[in-house]
Amino acid sequence: MVVNGKTKITGIFGYPIEHTLSPLMHNSAFRELGLDMCYIPFKVSPEDLPVAVNAIRSLHLEGVNITVPHKEHVIPFLDKVDEEAAFIGAVNTITNNEGILTGFNTDGRGFMSSLTEESVSVENREVVMIGTGGAARAVSYYLSEKASKLSMFDIDRNKADTLVSDLGKIRNNVYVLDSPDIIGNPDILINATPLGLHDEDPLPVNADLISSEMVVCDLIYRRTPLLHNASEKGAKTVDGSGMLLWQGVLAFELWTGVKPPVETMRQQLLSGIR
Repeated sequence: MVVNGKTKITGIFGYPIEHTLSPLMHNSAFRELGLDMCYIPFKVSPEDLPVAVNAIRSLHLEGVNITVPHKEHVIPFLDKVDEEAAFIGAVNTITNNEGILTGFNTDGRGFMSSLTEESVSVENREVVMIGTGGAARAVSYYLSEKASKLSMFDIDRNKADTLVSDLGKIRNNVYVLDSPDIIGNPDILINATPLGLHDEDPLPVNADLISSEMVVCDLIYRRTPLLHNASEKGAKTVDGSGMLLWQGVLAFELWTGVKPPVETMRQQLLSGIR
């Protein structure tokens, strides 16, 4: 990749940012399509977020992805927010159109695309999700549209109550679980907590509650202890790498107006995970 005065710059704001795999995906796609663009990770501390967002304009960046801990906090600094992202209350992609910054959220659609790719249907199925943070809000927006019932638990009960209340304005099939020990026997179980990032983490639910009839998903993009346990019990499992891939595909389309080479992005992503 040769960077020159005409190269269009995209990137990602996060803190920390050293672990991001997004540059692998996007830069490989730019190269394959012959686009004079590049993708750079920017380490942006929370106190520097307002200045960094304004720099998108002053540096004429094409747009950026937003990752933890900025997805919810970035919204006040944008000119526009897509209806879906406004409802979710979190932004993971920003476009810059001649200085007008618009926020989008591609996480939920990315997750649903990953399920479709794995031949998992949410239609009229009972779903339980553990964790109700930013990514969970995006995912639940789409899950609740298709599922017969969506039940959610969070160790922060207020956070769970808020999400269910917000979804309740447009859905009538969402509920708060009082404990992760009473999930019942859902068709689909989803971990949307950070538990599993480290091998020593406890499982987000009691292992005895997992059955072979379930589809068990994790938003973490590697094989977590939860997924290993579920696989051993014969359950179908879906890790978060597909969600990471497809949210990136959608962001790429927002910045460029063209469809990226998905398989190239996938191979680069998987090489980074390994």
